[in-house]
Amino acid sequence: MKGLFITFEGGECSGKTTIIKEVCKVLEKKKISYISTREPGGIDIAEKIRDIILDVNNTAMTEETEALLYAASRMQHLKERVLPALEKGDVVICDRFLDSSLAYQGYARGLGMDAILKINHFALDFLPDLTLFIDVEPEVALKRLTGRNKSDRLDLEDISFHQRVYDGYDVVCNMYPKRIKRINGNQELDKICEECISFILDYIGR
Repeated sequence: MKGLFITFEGGECSGKTTIIKEVCKVLEKKKISYISTREPGGIDIAEKIRDIILDVNNTAMTEETEALLYAASRMQHLKERVLPALEKGDVVICDRFLDSSLAYQGYARGLGMDAILKINHFALDFLPDLTLFIDVEPEVALKRLTGRNKSDRLDLEDISFHQRVYDGYDVVCNMYPKRIKRINGNQELDKICEECISFILDYIGR
């Protein structure tokens, strides 16, 4: 039995990590077999690539190199972690996937959606069954960075970059309207979690 591939998307500080933790608690309580993972990362090789991408010292990294590193990480992660779990029948909960590359590198970095799709062509055969996009404008989301040390290379980008990412996600949502569900990220966190959990349980029939 094939499992279900469910991804979460959103800009920086959109709350995905916290929401995913709450979703996983519910899946565990309902005894639904699942794994939780992330991009870039989730396995040793991909985590090492993540360190390179997000290292604040790598300011000379080109947009093309960044996009290719994400694609390389994605390929390894798919083959080593995601696909085996799906073959076992697990629900795979993943923080980011191809949609992130489309919004960040394709749109915000200006490489173009077609270019990103071409270098991620292998991933097109394994698109998520359901994607929840946490829709919160960057001006609101980035206020959560106040008082927190800027920890990675993306945190160093200015507000105009994050606005382009947000606009890019709007384009991506229109590219895949049946798969991607918008979740109002301006609600209280418990309401957002409740809505996400409801979507997922409805989708998997529980």
